[in-house]
Amino acid sequence: MTVHVAWDESLARELIDERTGLEGAMLPILHALQERFGYVDSRAVAIVAQALNVSRAEVFGTISFYHDFKRQPPMGGTIKLCRAEACQARGAEDLVEHLEHEHGVEIDGGYQNGVKVETAYCLGNCALGPNALHDGEIYGKLDPQSLDELFALVARKAGARQ
Repeated sequence: MTVHVAWDESLARELIDERTGLEGAMLPILHALQERFGYVDSRAVAIVAQALNVSRAEVFGTISFYHDFKRQPPMGGTIKLCRAEACQARGAEDLVEHLEHEHGVEIDGGYQNGVKVETAYCLGNCALGPNALHDGEIYGKLDPQSLDELFALVARKAGARQ
């Protein structure tokens, strides 16, 4: 389970400094910040820009281009539900309807009971679809019951964070 900590500029600078020597360092830096804090704080933009000798616009553009980078602290847990062709063929869209009807979840909408469900297009586990991803763990062969269990797990964890 990923544990996020509150924004800390000195910790952010350490994470950035550890990665500035990497080729194509911006993405590893942004991923490290998000992994540690749960999002990329707006205060990090200038620090990253200075460390990499690029403009703040370039850093911000990278953050906004990749929708997996969050710009505010998470308000709960996230489930990424695969809706690529292989998972669709195995019933992913039925799971989307199930989430909407049983839990009131709008896919790619806001949080419901501390859980946000986002669309993913291929988690690389096609033979065992439909699949979801939560906290770096893939859940395969989902059906309504196993998805309900995952949703409940994420909701409980989100409640514990608040």
